Amino acid sequence: MFCKNCGKEIDDGAVVCPNCGVAVSTVPTATQSAPVAQKNTIALVGFIFSFLIGLVGLICSIVGLNRVKNFTGPNDVTYKGLAIAGIVISAVNMFLGFMLNFLF
Repeated sequence: MFCKNCGKEIDDGAVVCPNCGVAVSTVPTATQSAPVAQKNTIALVGFIFSFLIGLVGLICSIVGLNRVKNFTGPNDVTYKGLAIAGIVISAVNMFLGFMLNFLF
């Protein structure tokens, strides 16, 4: 390979030209790396608990919904949907539990 600045032949794996000192290619650093997909497991836990224990599911889903607002990524829509579904299912589960408790 040849240096784009001075035209001298350099090693193919070189990052900097040994003749002129100009950077030949860019090496990705930690700040340039691809964003890591973050997981909001508390929203998933809230959704699961909404079927089993309404109050725990409601609390976890609300916390999970608040965490979705704190980061952006491709999974935001999925976790936001799980958190909202967990809140709704927990509320319905608790309401039906109270109603059945008063009726019987």
